[in-house]
Amino acid sequence: MTQKTITHMTYGKKRHILFAFITMFSLVLPWITIEGKHFFLMSFDKKQFHLLFTSFDMQELYLIPFLLIILFLGIFFITTLGGRVWCGWACPQTIFRYVYRDFLQTKIFRLYKSIENKQQEITNRWFSQITALLVFTLFALIAASNLLWYFIPPEDFFVYIKDPNEHKLVFVMLFIFTILILAASAFLKEKFCTYVCPYVRIQSAMFDDDTIQTIYNEKLGGEIYDKNHNKLRDKAESGMGECIGCNACVKICPAHIDIRAGMQLECINCLECTDACTKIMSRFGKPSLISWTSPNAIQNGSKVKFIRFRTVAYSVVLTIAVCALLFMSTKKEHMLLDINRGSQLFSISNNHNAIENAYTFLFQNTDSKEHEYYFETLNDDVGITLPKEPFKLRSGEKSKKIVVLNTKIGSSLKANEGKPQLIKVRAYAVDDKERIFTEKEIMFFYPKISDASE
Repeated sequence: MTQKTITHMTYGKKRHILFAFITMFSLVLPWITIEGKHFFLMSFDKKQFHLLFTSFDMQELYLIPFLLIILFLGIFFITTLGGRVWCGWACPQTIFRYVYRDFLQTKIFRLYKSIENKQQEITNRWFSQITALLVFTLFALIAASNLLWYFIPPEDFFVYIKDPNEHKLVFVMLFIFTILILAASAFLKEKFCTYVCPYVRIQSAMFDDDTIQTIYNEKLGGEIYDKNHNKLRDKAESGMGECIGCNACVKICPAHIDIRAGMQLECINCLECTDACTKIMSRFGKPSLISWTSPNAIQNGSKVKFIRFRTVAYSVVLTIAVCALLFMSTKKEHMLLDINRGSQLFSISNNHNAIENAYTFLFQNTDSKEHEYYFETLNDDVGITLPKEPFKLRSGEKSKKIVVLNTKIGSSLKANEGKPQLIKVRAYAVDDKERIFTEKEIMFFYPKISDASE
């Protein structure tokens, strides 16, 4: 691709390239695994959370708050810097609308005469309309499946759908997501962005006069609307501006607004109006009257100010949150251990030489490979009655073990008569005990001397 082509590439073409990249990326990413671990997966079925090709058990969900913080900080930063650039350039709803309206209804089935006029009524061709809707329903089904792949890995998803009786919930969720995509894109249309999406309700609070927006330059084009968005005229008066009233920017707008009226809630920063105005004004050898810039840049005739307090503050906090997430992701535990006591506080062995306490140990191998596990007590006077031998666990496998600990009747009994003692247990992988281990504190109960002597 030549430099000239890149320079003259319209915003529309850039958006379509980005749409294609986002679509392919979201479809392919769930299939990419490293040692069975996904880039991102929240599996409620297997009670696992995968991030950056590392698997975490549901008991290790301390990373979720960091992800949510990064998500919201990222939204705030992008909105403060570029307005509703997410809405026009990356939002799934925008991509779905492009596929349904611009690609299927306009380019394929010719229900709209031109892609440059989105305000024109759709032609009364019912067969083509129904066919376009059916084709988009298939697309919505694929999109819904793609969404589920981030909660049900695709290798399991295609096994589950072969057995609908055993996996009814998968089909219910697939049906619900497909209907929601279909309803939002084919029936609610742009009303979804204005009345349903919560983002549009909060984004204006994050704008300032340096936020990049799609702006009609009244200094060049002339005043068409007053400050209250009341239309004054169809085109600029002679000598007062360059707007010729062609309405190209109005016809092409997917949000059905007139950008010349100023910033409006419905605008999604898609910049299609900029492309339309550029095409018209280039015939007269003049620049576009609509550009992607900030109010201050228009007012002062300066460049957009990207570095300012709000963007720097969001950048710093966002960087800290990302670093914290990366740091915490290195703290993954490679084994988990839960300990519960039995119903009986203690027992005395048949030969009256030892006091025994029974526990239930729940081991889980959260490492990526099989290990052999055992444990030890870190108290000299407490030994292990059961189990006698180490045991193996596959990656991700859990095992419940009945554990009996003992101590000899003697000086320890006198010292702890009727009082529980806090003891420490260290569980570990026999083949990698320096890296894979965990320590827990549990209570060991003693009888009174009179009970022990009976």
